[in-house]
Amino acid sequence: MEKNPVIQVKNLVVRYGDKVILDHINFNVFKGEIVAVLGASGCGKTTFLRHIVGLGKPFSGNVFIDGDEITSDNEDTFRSAIRKIGILFQGGALFGSMTLAENVALPITEYSGLPKNAVAHLVRMKLDLVNLAGFENHLPSEISGGMKKRAALARALALNPKILFLDEPSAGLDPIISAEIDELILSINQRIGTTIVMVTHELESIFRVARRAVMLDGNIKNIIADGAPEFLKNHSPNPFVKQFFNREARIV
Repeated sequence: MEKNPVIQVKNLVVRYGDKVILDHINFNVFKGEIVAVLGASGCGKTTFLRHIVGLGKPFSGNVFIDGDEITSDNEDTFRSAIRKIGILFQGGALFGSMTLAENVALPITEYSGLPKNAVAHLVRMKLDLVNLAGFENHLPSEISGGMKKRAALARALALNPKILFLDEPSAGLDPIISAEIDELILSINQRIGTTIVMVTHELESIFRVARRAVMLDGNIKNIIADGAPEFLKNHSPNPFVKQFFNREARIV
């Protein structure tokens, strides 16, 4: 991994009115890492992700994507940062009236200026990468939930992003399909070198895919654990962290 982080979060504060959601978070991700962001329900995981990718404006603090400040008011800097990332939303967020090919082509057409034949070639490559070759002309309503996730992943990869953000990539899928999604994530990381940040609560996926886990706590509004999942499971000094990783019920 390179010395300089590809994601830098400095003193990030997120508030909704007087309610503080995230309080002075500092967080780095380095090239080639697969980092899982986890925590109890309502701790701010998705809010954290939204603000890292520029979908929310923080109360204060700074976020840098490969050196570009995504929290900047400079439109050119913001667009430069956006070009470096791909996002898989929790529900996939595919356009239902568009085919899979059209969904994947949308960001390529918007940002690349390539001719139609080149766009079509790239679309086929991206769908093939996620094992959806031959499904170019299908609508989202005509495929399974796992296939929708893979199609949304192909769209997230459309512009060859340096960093991929995944929000609950295996949520709602059966164990076999979840394992297939996990293997696909690992393959993308290993074959292309894409840095991956994934929000998830699926422990099996965390242990199978993530090399590092960062745990948020809704009480202190900050990070309470950062390390290899196996280490946190067996050696964390924080009782709640060990409970979480070992699926132990809290004693009331």
